[in-house]
Amino acid sequence: MVLHERQELPDFVREHDIDNVTLDIIENALKNIRYEMDRVLVTTAVSPIIREQADEFPLIADRQGRMVVGQFGSPVDTVLENSPYRVEDLKDGDVIATNDPYMMEGSTSHLPDILLVRPIFYEGDHVGYALQWGNLMDVGGKTAGSIPIDARSIYEEGVRMPPVKLYDGGKLNEEVLRFFCHNSRTPRETRADIMAIAAGTAAGAQRVKDICDRFGKETYLEACDALLDRTRTSIINLMRQLIPEGERFEFEDYTDDDGLGNGPIKLKLAMWREGDTLHLDWTGTDAQVPGPVNFLLNHRMFQMFAGVFLISAVDPTILFNDGYSDVIKVHIPEGSVLRPKDPAPLSNRLVVMARLFDVLGAVYAKAIGFNVSGSYGTSPNFVYSGVKPDGEPFQTMEILYGGIPAIPGKDGLDGHSWWPEFLAVPAEYMETYYPMIVEEYAARRDSCGAGQFRGGCGIRKVYRFLSDGRITYQDDRAHTYPYGVAGGKPGSPSKKTLIRKSGETVELPSKVSDVPVFEGDRLVFETAGAGGVGDPLERDPEAVARDVRWGLVSREAAGSEYGVVLGEDGSVDAAATESKREEIRASRPEPPAFDHGDLPPLAEQRRIIAETRRKFNEWLSHELGTARANGRG
Repeated sequence: MVLHERQELPDFVREHDIDNVTLDIIENALKNIRYEMDRVLVTTAVSPIIREQADEFPLIADRQGRMVVGQFGSPVDTVLENSPYRVEDLKDGDVIATNDPYMMEGSTSHLPDILLVRPIFYEGDHVGYALQWGNLMDVGGKTAGSIPIDARSIYEEGVRMPPVKLYDGGKLNEEVLRFFCHNSRTPRETRADIMAIAAGTAAGAQRVKDICDRFGKETYLEACDALLDRTRTSIINLMRQLIPEGERFEFEDYTDDDGLGNGPIKLKLAMWREGDTLHLDWTGTDAQVPGPVNFLLNHRMFQMFAGVFLISAVDPTILFNDGYSDVIKVHIPEGSVLRPKDPAPLSNRLVVMARLFDVLGAVYAKAIGFNVSGSYGTSPNFVYSGVKPDGEPFQTMEILYGGIPAIPGKDGLDGHSWWPEFLAVPAEYMETYYPMIVEEYAARRDSCGAGQFRGGCGIRKVYRFLSDGRITYQDDRAHTYPYGVAGGKPGSPSKKTLIRKSGETVELPSKVSDVPVFEGDRLVFETAGAGGVGDPLERDPEAVARDVRWGLVSREAAGSEYGVVLGEDGSVDAAATESKREEIRASRPEPPAFDHGDLPPLAEQRRIIAETRRKFNEWLSHELGTARANGRG
């Protein structure tokens, strides 16, 4: 098929009193502001999840609160609606802070994410907002890291701060900051990170003022309107070219469980186009669950996700912003796992968010008429906390990554985040600041979904603990598989193994809280691989041989999955490979369009998940009792 080509829009130019050259300069200046805000934050924050991994997102909004550059859509309107402040009362130097997802309509999705909103003024006139949020290490709650697996309400997950002024006319509100940090297990890191986020918004505001200095306030405001309109026009063009009108496309997939033994949890999405309006409807998605995997999905955020998917897959030159929010209509049933009611717990929402992307990608695959990608692996959080031998308390948090799915024409990335700017925490950093050794960090062999273009491998990370403490993590895809498409195979599920110093081995579920670990214990943390695209028997044999050399695919899988026969020196035996592939083709059934793997019936999955959680709870209760009896953990 012919993909979208960027079109000139002469009618658009006549609608706005700004020339294309000036508009392009301002667009790129705004993009650079985003990057500068990123750099200010990650180089001044101190916690690894921000400083090393860049789990933070900036945006610049216009004076109406619409996102002009950013990623998640602007929450300005909902923040102000839930605050005592009116737009006309705001002044230069004000910064509003909040971390309550329910008071932001899910613009940030769990309590460790704190958002700062700074109005921007130029020569006394309000011209926009600079916003930034970051993932803090800890905001209180019942478990270190504020991601308790067994929470049944948001009150167990940490302190909730409604929209309040962190800065009032440039003056820091020390009492607000002190109160918030007092409720954190990591007050030093929390204070430093919040101040770093504030510095990021200050940098963004100053650079917007610099644009106004250069081009004039009115030109800047006109450029914001024009950039929003240009993106809207481009998205409409993409929808007209790629999505048939009047047809309904549906897909559903499952998150494993909620951490309390309830699952699998279904996400179902339908999409159709009516003229220049794209409809996305989550009717049929399961109701909210007792455990904390609920994801409070902001309507505008999902509009962004839907548009970004088109932009990233087809035309990355388009600037994504709130300009197209009126042409994408979203319905999310109230009380569903994507729209839970306050005070439902939210701390482990990441697993449902990942599945949301899988479902959205599959619906687009059906609508566009070619297979966009397979399914993502996993992106879990991991927390290790305790007291060092010298008596100093410690707590670390990091995000780990799984395989990125393949797309037509390209293999998936190994051990990567969905968010391209996220990074892994260096082993040297972890070993320097925390009592642990990272014994291994590698791509997980044979976890990638086979295909003409293979999915990305998950990762295998082995921690050795040097102090007694506790671990908490949330993951998924242990009971379900990251699907493959168009003949591609699913990726391997995730797996966690605790190896005691004594040699005892314990298989852990994908979500745990406060598991005691002791000096000398090891944790083998394996994330899921991603789905492949296309028939594995159509993969270039030399690419398979390369994957074997690199340790991504075993020789056995090269033969059984790809039909590639290798000689002792690792070279491809062409004749034997052709024969092997013909043998496999003759014996296999027709592959499904979406391959979810060999899963048991849904009722049996529910039984297995509930029984797995019951057995783990019994084991954990015994371990905690033993640790207390021995004065450890």
